Amino acid sequence: MLILACLPIGDARDASAHLIEAIGQVQYVAAEDSRKFARLCQELNIKHHAKVISFFEGNESEKIDELTTLLKSQKDILVATDAGAPGISDPGYRLIRAALQADVKIKVLPGPSAVTTALLLSGLPTDRFCFEGFPPRTQGAREKWFKDLAQEERTIIFFEAPHRIVESLTDAATGFGLDRNGAICREMSKHYEEVVRGTLAELIEWAKSKDVLGELTIVIEGFDPGSREFDQADLIQLVLNLEANGEGRKEAIALIAKETGVSKRVVFDAMVAAKSGDKI
Repeated sequence: MLILACLPIGDARDASAHLIEAIGQVQYVAAEDSRKFARLCQELNIKHHAKVISFFEGNESEKIDELTTLLKSQKDILVATDAGAPGISDPGYRLIRAALQADVKIKVLPGPSAVTTALLLSGLPTDRFCFEGFPPRTQGAREKWFKDLAQEERTIIFFEAPHRIVESLTDAATGFGLDRNGAICREMSKHYEEVVRGTLAELIEWAKSKDVLGELTIVIEGFDPGSREFDQADLIQLVLNLEANGEGRKEAIALIAKETGVSKRVVFDAMVAAKSGDKI
């Protein structure tokens, strides 16, 4: 069986009884960092006899065959990344796919998540959200990454390294606007936990004001469709596009009004102005 263990993201006391029991019984542990895993076991007073196998981003691909062979020989392997859930911006996905292809049973030990913890701490809408992992490291790719997310209506969550936080927030502000609300969640569940909430402009100012350290999870509110602005030329072109596809004028105006959130009267008046040759 492949056991995917969600480890505490800071405070070791968040470990579940099920996790503690599984570590004590399992035959093999695939650990992202064997020293951190040993420290967790010490903090939780876990005595285990498992063979610990190094399993991190740099060797994940080359370890797949070895681990899959163990699984196929009826051995249990527990995957333990540094914190949180394996496979979520951490090693694990490739091994999960390999285990499934080998018809190996998979079990998840639920537990702490930096993604949902930050979402709740942020105070931003929780009904719909998306997790985007880490932004690209290069500025050009990062700018495009944020631009592509600019009209995402769900609350957006991502990780970032402390030494790139100012650049990342600056590029986010370029794509989303300085007045978009967000939160920086630092060192969650640890002694120095800190949550900073505000507009992107305020978050950038905060990040520039100090030497930011620790694990960071960023949460940014989604795009509000009601804030989208359309001038007369935009509305006219949208209606004409529908008409070119065979839609009637009345139906086209109603559809565009619904899609843009602009009243039908405003769309109708724009079409009247276009027909009469008024300046747009």
